Amino acid sequence: MTTATLKTIEQNDNVGLFSICFDGSELSEFEKFLNEFKDNATYNKDFNVILLALSKIIDKGALERFFRNEGKVNDNVKALAIDSRKLRLYCLRISDQILILGNGGIKTTRTYEEDSKLSGYVMDLQTFDKVLLSAQKSGKVTIEKNMIIDIQSATFEI
Repeated sequence: MTTATLKTIEQNDNVGLFSICFDGSELSEFEKFLNEFKDNATYNKDFNVILLALSKIIDKGALERFFRNEGKVNDNVKALAIDSRKLRLYCLRISDQILILGNGGIKTTRTYEEDSKLSGYVMDLQTFDKVLLSAQKSGKVTIEKNMIIDIQSATFEI
């Protein structure tokens, strides 16, 4: 069994940005993404476009127009809607004020399903989406505007 916790990446009046840490890892999935691509010259332009998109989200909120649907119709998995042909960052858009950043990578196939690594990141987010919904229903965590109440103490079993 895998455990997951949420780490706060950014919190302001417009948005709460979080990322998932699996099995007690110090690094969140988003931080792993940053570490993998921050010094990668080939994808530097795409990487900077992703960072710029995230700074817009921090300024304005996780508005729907900033995202492209990636998962299934009934989940919250999205990718940043940027003009990058190569690099993808997957996330869970819970609301205009809550965004959970996942991991991502280089898209070399037509769809993420055709790439085992990208497909794995999306499936992790889909699973976490269900677990978070269940935690909300049971009262373990509460989402209020830009905050997930009790998130610091919450551990999710996946």
